[in-house]
Amino acid sequence: MSMTSKVLSGLMGLCVGDALGVPVEFTSRAERSRSPVTSMQGYGTWDVPPGTWSDDSSLTFCLAESLCEGFSLDAIAQSFWRWYNNNHWTARGEVFDVGNTTFLAITNIKQGVPPLEAGEKSERSNGNGSLMRILPIAYYHKILTFSELISRTHQVSCITHAHLRSQMACGIYISIAVALLEGANPNTAYQQGLKNIEDIYSNAKYASERSHFTRVMSGEIAQLSEESINSSGYVIDTLEASLWCLLNSSSYAEAVLKAVNLGEDTDTTAAVTGGLAAIYYGVENIPKEWIEQVARKDDIIDLANRLTVILNY
Repeated sequence: MSMTSKVLSGLMGLCVGDALGVPVEFTSRAERSRSPVTSMQGYGTWDVPPGTWSDDSSLTFCLAESLCEGFSLDAIAQSFWRWYNNNHWTARGEVFDVGNTTFLAITNIKQGVPPLEAGEKSERSNGNGSLMRILPIAYYHKILTFSELISRTHQVSCITHAHLRSQMACGIYISIAVALLEGANPNTAYQQGLKNIEDIYSNAKYASERSHFTRVMSGEIAQLSEESINSSGYVIDTLEASLWCLLNSSSYAEAVLKAVNLGEDTDTTAAVTGGLAAIYYGVENIPKEWIEQVARKDDIIDLANRLTVILNY
């Protein structure tokens, strides 16, 4: 797969997963079991047309677009503000489904707080709002050393979610994404990603948080039962659920539908799953009818092309 298609795969795969989950966000697993999502739907929870993506994709695209001009935390933060205030990179000109932690950080940014000080730092601020948008950082893997890549991942998380737990969840996710970009299959990428990140997270700085990652870091998340997988908006739940869905499926469609049908934070679980799954399976294996229904499809393709050029792939 060419690097251009890997960039497009990740961005489109995340976005399609997000759009699949939007209409049924906040519904229970029992509801999804009775009436599972099998195709791109519309309306529902947010009363928006089929193919409408949420803040997950918007902020991912804001980050990716900022990276097209190089790495600047100020530029990334201002892009987030433009999204919230000016509907920049919204699916249909409307912002919806904004997490409280992200909102508070963007308010801080507007008031001139530096990006690395804008994000919430309390333990209660560990929602999935930075994990859902962090994927584009993985595309720097050939330009930066691994430690530099993870350092920048932490910094970008801190713009909205500055607690160590959120930073580490993003770091683990990016480490696994890099292994997928380097050609590993999902299970190998999971194991390799954990191995690569271990040197960083074995540092005493992270010791107080490691217990929260026990199930992920065991290397055995795939063996857990569906009943033991949570799909709330808590960052640990989203990381675990997305890896579980990726590792217990054999196609892009199966992975993201599994994520949506876990219920609760359906759009984010599917977006985080979809970014990884599409890198592995390729954009050509995302159902074409889903891509055709996605809002601003051509703009997403253009963004992927621009990001590929700036990274000199």
